[in-house]
Amino acid sequence: MTTTALEAASARSAVLTRRVRMLVATTITYNLIEAAVALAAGAVASSAALLGFGLDSVIEVSSAAAVAWQFAGPDPKSRERVTLRMISCSFFALAGFVAIDAVRSLLGAGEARHSMAGLVLAAISLVVMPVLSWAQRRAGRELGSASAVADSKQTLLCTYLSAVLLAGLAVNALLDWSWADPVAALVIAGVAAREGLEAWRGDTCSCGPASALRPASHPSDAGASAASCSCGEGCQR
Repeated sequence: MTTTALEAASARSAVLTRRVRMLVATTITYNLIEAAVALAAGAVASSAALLGFGLDSVIEVSSAAAVAWQFAGPDPKSRERVTLRMISCSFFALAGFVAIDAVRSLLGAGEARHSMAGLVLAAISLVVMPVLSWAQRRAGRELGSASAVADSKQTLLCTYLSAVLLAGLAVNALLDWSWADPVAALVIAGVAAREGLEAWRGDTCSCGPASALRPASHPSDAGASAASCSCGEGCQR
C-alpha cells in the first residue's frame, strides 16, 4: 500500500468510528426515552406487554453500558466473559419477570386497558429502529467491527418487539381482546430468553481483522477478507 492509500484508509476509519459512536449514542438516548414512556404507559394501563417492552429498552441500555465497561479496561478481552454473563443475566431476569406478569394477567390478576401512548410509541419505534440498525450495521461492516455489527442486531431486535407490541395493543384497542396484551408480552419474554441464552453461550458475530478499509492487493485477498467474517453476510458492504 502506498502512503496515500494508508492515509486515506486511516481517514475513512476515523470517520466510520465517529459515525458508529454517534449512532450508538443516538440509540442509547432513544432507548432511554422509549423505556421511560413505555414503563409509565404500561403502569397506567396495567399492560404486561408495555412493561416488558420498556424493560427490554432498559436492558438494551445496560448492555451498551456493560460493553463500554469492558472496553474501558486495559485488556477488554479479559472482561468479555464477565460482560456476556452480565448481559445474559439481565435478559433472563427480564424474561422471567415479563412471563410471570403475563401469566398473572391471563389468569385474571389484572386486565390490560387501552393505551394510546403505547400505540404511538410502538409505531414510532417501528420506523426509527430499522433506520438506526441499518446505518450502524453498514458502518460496522465497512469498519470491520464485529461489536458494531452485533450491536446493530440488538437494535434490529427492538424493531421486531415493536411490531409485536403494536399488534398486541392494536388488537386490544380495536377488538377489546385484553388477552392479546399478555400474549404479546409472552412473545417478548421468549425473545428475551433467547437473547440471554445466546449471550451466555457467547454467540457473537466474530469478524477477523480483515476489513473493507484495507485495499486488496490481489483478487484472492478480497475473497479471504470476506471469508474471515462469520457474520452471515460478511462485514463488508
